[in-house]
Amino acid sequence: MRIIGIDPGLRTLGWGVIEAEGGRLRHVANGQCCSEGGVLAERLLSLHTQLSAVVARYLPEAAAVEQTFVNRDGAGTLKLGQARGIAMLVPAQAGLIVGEYAPNAVKKAVVGVGHADKKQVEHMVRLQLPGCAPVGSDAADALAIAICHSFHVATSARLATAIGAAR
Repeated sequence: MRIIGIDPGLRTLGWGVIEAEGGRLRHVANGQCCSEGGVLAERLLSLHTQLSAVVARYLPEAAAVEQTFVNRDGAGTLKLGQARGIAMLVPAQAGLIVGEYAPNAVKKAVVGVGHADKKQVEHMVRLQLPGCAPVGSDAADALAIAICHSFHVATSARLATAIGAAR
C-alpha cells in the first residue's frame, strides 16, 4: 500500500510517501511545499497546487495528516488549521480516506516515546526507511506520519482477521 503522510504548515507543508507491504516499509519520496504569495488566500492556493501535483505524481492509496494542536496564539492556530484543511482536502479530492493522528501518537508509534524531539523522530525515520534522506524536519515528520498510519492499518487488518476467525 502506498501511503502519503502530510505534516501541515502554512509556511512549509511536509510530505512523505512510503510503500508498506507485509510489514516491510520502503521510502518512495519526500519533500516540502513552501507557500508562495503575499496574502493568505494566495499562500493556501500555492500549497493546494503543489500538494495536488505530489498526489498526482506518486498516486498514493491512503493518506494521513497530523492533527493540529492548540497553542497560545489563537490567530496562528487558526492559520495552521487552514493549512491543515488543504492537507486534508487534496487527498480527499483524489478519493483517498484520510487518517488523522495526534503528534504524540505519531512520536509514540515511530520513536516509542510520545514526547520525542524532532531529531529523535528523524533518526528513527532514517532507521525504519533505510536510504531515506528527508529534505527537512517537516518532511521527516510527514514520513513519520505515514509510518504511523501504516502501523495502524496493519493492526486494524490483523484485528479484523482475528475477529473473523473467532466467529
